[in-house]
Amino acid sequence: MDRTAGKNSGYCAIPHRSIRRRSGDTFIVMLCTACIVFFASEASAQCTARDVLQNDLTFKATPSANTPPVPVKSAFAVPAWRTITVGTFANSFALLNALDAAGCSIGGSAEEILARPAFTVGTRKTNVELFAVSAAELGFQTGTARLADIYARAQQLGFGLAAAEVAPQLRLQFLDQPMGEFLIGMEPIKTWKGEPVILTVANGGAGLVLIGRDGSADAEIPVASRFLFARSNEAALAKAVRGDRSARPSPGSETERVRAD
Repeated sequence: MDRTAGKNSGYCAIPHRSIRRRSGDTFIVMLCTACIVFFASEASAQCTARDVLQNDLTFKATPSANTPPVPVKSAFAVPAWRTITVGTFANSFALLNALDAAGCSIGGSAEEILARPAFTVGTRKTNVELFAVSAAELGFQTGTARLADIYARAQQLGFGLAAAEVAPQLRLQFLDQPMGEFLIGMEPIKTWKGEPVILTVANGGAGLVLIGRDGSADAEIPVASRFLFARSNEAALAKAVRGDRSARPSPGSETERVRAD
């Protein structure tokens, strides 16, 4: 039946065409909604296994970590591994929400630590240089070493402990992390049960995660484990006094802020 005949005869051709059009419109709306949700999820979820695989294909491969460790004699001789920004969230709850929106998995103890009063975020935006060294590079040659001994040796060489906020901020800003983990050289924070915990950012193959691990002084850490430290304020200032311009803190860095204060 053509449109003119249907319209003149009073049959249901026109209503039927209208219903089909409405059904088509509804389908299009549903399809657009699904696309919006899909792309929104793609934009926000960046820590999932799928995103990790995509990052592995996109970013340059990281050199193998199987090379023999070169002993570190001074923090001055270690180049900055990465610079991140802290102080970008109003509070720890906003930081947790950002991790959740990015699809980053958070371990139970890590989530508890981020909710503890001892965990604080910076009150202003600051750049922090991080330095990656393993316990073996710090001079430990046995299979494991005590966490307290690793910290003491790192500080002796001129490294400093990083703020706890560095861990979740690094998780959000280190989306191209290869397989492996980095322990954050930080002052341990106690859980509600009084257990000291330090934070770790890791890629176990199933997605990017933020987890906690034993932060007690006697915790045995494999010497192959890589830590992320800041450069101690005292070391950075001493190097600046010696006139080594290349070692002076960059504008806006945490050390530069301390000098200004």
